Amino acid sequence: MYDVKFMFFKLKHCRGISNKELVCLFEKREDCDLTRLSARNLAELLGIKNSKLERFLTSYQQIADNPTIWIDYYKHKEFLFILDDNYPDYLKEIYNPPIGLFYQGDISLLQTPCIAIVGSRDASSYGKDIIKEIVPGLVRRGLTLVSGLASGIDTAAHQESIYNKGKTIGIIGCGLDRIYPKEGKHLQTYMGKNHLVLSEYPEGTPPLPYHFPERNRIIAGVSLGTCVIEAKVRSGSLITASLSLEMGREVFAVPGSILGSGSIGCLKLIQEGAKCVTCAKDILDELIYKI
Repeated sequence: MYDVKFMFFKLKHCRGISNKELVCLFEKREDCDLTRLSARNLAELLGIKNSKLERFLTSYQQIADNPTIWIDYYKHKEFLFILDDNYPDYLKEIYNPPIGLFYQGDISLLQTPCIAIVGSRDASSYGKDIIKEIVPGLVRRGLTLVSGLASGIDTAAHQESIYNKGKTIGIIGCGLDRIYPKEGKHLQTYMGKNHLVLSEYPEGTPPLPYHFPERNRIIAGVSLGTCVIEAKVRSGSLITASLSLEMGREVFAVPGSILGSGSIGCLKLIQEGAKCVTCAKDILDELIYKI
């Protein structure tokens, strides 16, 4: 398995190949020895063509030309592969599970019961007060808080969990060596040492817009459910909630004022059947047989 894991570690650093294609390749491992295939054979197996093919072959060759450097690099990086024992079963169940995750911190947190808390980057004082009201009760029951290390509700959820001596996981949409947003540097660094920070993107990857919807499937995927606190009608938080619903997980939403746009997304979720949350007990009652 070491060879297969190392192979996919290298493929994660190649351009012109997506996670879906890596999953497709992984599923073919029983049919042939993937580690013996050339870059062109791999591309043919996946149907990679045109400009993507050139990018893939070029980047693959750059890695192949420096085997010693890449072996040393691999040994010094924390990489959770889909076949590893500590890769969470919940995450394996989702559509397009990440073939591998780069991480900093305590990877055992993925084996604990998790709840995702997401919401607006422009969190109001009401939203932050809700975090202070709900998170302590969740922490006391041993739930690990999962969010995206974004400004606003995400940051407040991570910080409140830490303040209450709980555990928290941050999942980001760029390489672990990047900080986004920049004002989150201290929090991300602290969590990388004392909690857990995850990314499916290798070091050097910038925070591109399309990475965040992709990141959201992992937030939902490692969690028993997703709680949305403050969200507009069109927001990444609603994407996470929708993904959570598709995965058969619980969806929670905190109500807010109907007079502004800040909580309209949450109210819409409640109308559509999400559990209305006014305290930690509302979440815990739904998860009682899962924690």
